[in-house]
Amino acid sequence: MQSTLPTLIEPRRHGDARGWFTEVYNEATFAERGITCRFVQDNHSMSAPRFTLRGLHFQRQPHGQDKLVRCIRGRIFDVAVDVRKGSPTYGQYVGAELTAENGHQLFVPVGFAHGFLTLEEDCEVTYKVSSLYAPDCDGGVRWDSCGIDWPMPASTVPELSPKDVKLPTLADFDSPFPYDGSPLAPLA
Repeated sequence: MQSTLPTLIEPRRHGDARGWFTEVYNEATFAERGITCRFVQDNHSMSAPRFTLRGLHFQRQPHGQDKLVRCIRGRIFDVAVDVRKGSPTYGQYVGAELTAENGHQLFVPVGFAHGFLTLEEDCEVTYKVSSLYAPDCDGGVRWDSCGIDWPMPASTVPELSPKDVKLPTLADFDSPFPYDGSPLAPLA
């Protein structure tokens, strides 16, 4: 059964005097964790300023996207917000620090809004998605409407895209995602 909850993935690194090697995606290994979606596109972003915030984004059905996110340069705080209508954990989030150094990844399933905050300059993030970009299904909620404890000084206003500034608040959002019976759990 496909995982319907965010999952923190901590790939093993095999190191020696030359550096290290890690397997970032293996279909069989991921299937053992309940992640059985088929990834069809890889995306790569670079954010120059510290405290750049991208999100909180999703795609509606029929082009809903599962995402597998990792930071390949720098450090980010990555979040998944439960936006499944009727969920007892609606509006709650899980977050994890993803860094080039730790190599952790966050799986974000359909029904969760995704976003991240850069914690240093020049961060690069890559992510796999299970559906191609469909502008007519693109959506999101405001970054500051979900009670997320973003790791930045309280007086800081993050760098945002014009599109993200105009997103609706969670309170004004009518979710297109049904609740499937799985309550949000802390990342393990």
